[in-house]
Amino acid sequence: MESASCVCAPGEPTLKMNDVRQEIRRFVVDQFLFGEEDSLTDDASLLELGVVDSTGVLELVTHIETTYGFKVADEELVPDNLDSIQSLTEFVQRKSWRAPASPPGS
Repeated sequence: MESASCVCAPGEPTLKMNDVRQEIRRFVVDQFLFGEEDSLTDDASLLELGVVDSTGVLELVTHIETTYGFKVADEELVPDNLDSIQSLTEFVQRKSWRAPASPPGS
């Protein structure tokens, strides 16, 4: 059986990286490629391929903040974090490890 990386803090639900990758891929394909994912690889540059522009990056950021429950700081708005499905997945992983847990009842 394949072992999946996960983003999880003690006492927090497990967030499997393969699930994150699939969710991000589905969002990109649905929102920017209109369901046509043809040859989009996880490491392909979304900016260089013209999949997203500056407005698209903002849509990606809003989606990630809403879906994964953390804020993306201005200094994190760089291609190393947001330019491919792989970099987005790794960014979510890093941010999820650092994000403070929500207080009970919130």
